[in-house]
Amino acid sequence: MARMERGDTNKSMSDPLIFEKDGHVVTLTINRPESRNPLGEAEDADNFTEAARRINEDMDVRCVILTGAGSAFSAGGNVKAMREKGGGFGGPGVQIADRYRNGIHRIVKSIWNMQVPVIAAVNGPAIGLGNDVACMCDTRIASDKAKFGVTFLKIGLVPGDGGAWLLPKIIGMARASELFFTGDVISAEKAENWGLVSEVVPHDELMARANELAERICGQSPNVLRMTKRLMREGMMNSYDSVMEMSANMQALAHHTDDHREALDAFFEKRAPSYKGQ
Repeated sequence: MARMERGDTNKSMSDPLIFEKDGHVVTLTINRPESRNPLGEAEDADNFTEAARRINEDMDVRCVILTGAGSAFSAGGNVKAMREKGGGFGGPGVQIADRYRNGIHRIVKSIWNMQVPVIAAVNGPAIGLGNDVACMCDTRIASDKAKFGVTFLKIGLVPGDGGAWLLPKIIGMARASELFFTGDVISAEKAENWGLVSEVVPHDELMARANELAERICGQSPNVLRMTKRLMREGMMNSYDSVMEMSANMQALAHHTDDHREALDAFFEKRAPSYKGQ
């Protein structure tokens, strides 16, 4: 996995996942453009796991943008390898199941468990696993060239990458069922109408818009930003009472931060706050 900091001129453009940090924003680029950015190769789980670890441990990071190189966001799994029973798709079923747990599932879990907001900048088709990866992000902005589909049934597979759990939560059970059961691929415009993406922008403006949104997110206090994301994640899975209890405890911590005092001072002094993450 390539690591690039601001001003770095030694950029490896051959790595399958490019990691670039610019200020408080990390951009992750899925980088197999010649094959439309398939995921599921042996190194992918380790690359995404390592990227998530670095992001979570670096308190200077406040937002992540995930995108694809070339014309696609991600076309999903490697269908050619599936046909040839190569890579992780050969052998007994129990072995394939273990490879899913230790491979593809680690990719989507790594994205899901990033502690800062993650924006999917969907630059082209997001199909199958690619759609699930986009859904693991907190919000999605689409190029007008993007397309979305969960086409597992069309190749005789179940949605095995987390989408069966998450997609109905994003667009509702009826629309998720339609996409899963038909295998239809929908346009960026329809994805916006269905609530799968928050906005559609001209293709050439996608990354500028994603970075603009990232900078606005980075203007928040970094500690409460991470806590707010955690609360929203817990709210999807736990009871009202447990989330309320967690909210009370996190709010108590927030009241004792220097950033809370800075936010109040800035509010009354009618100026922009300057947060230190303390």
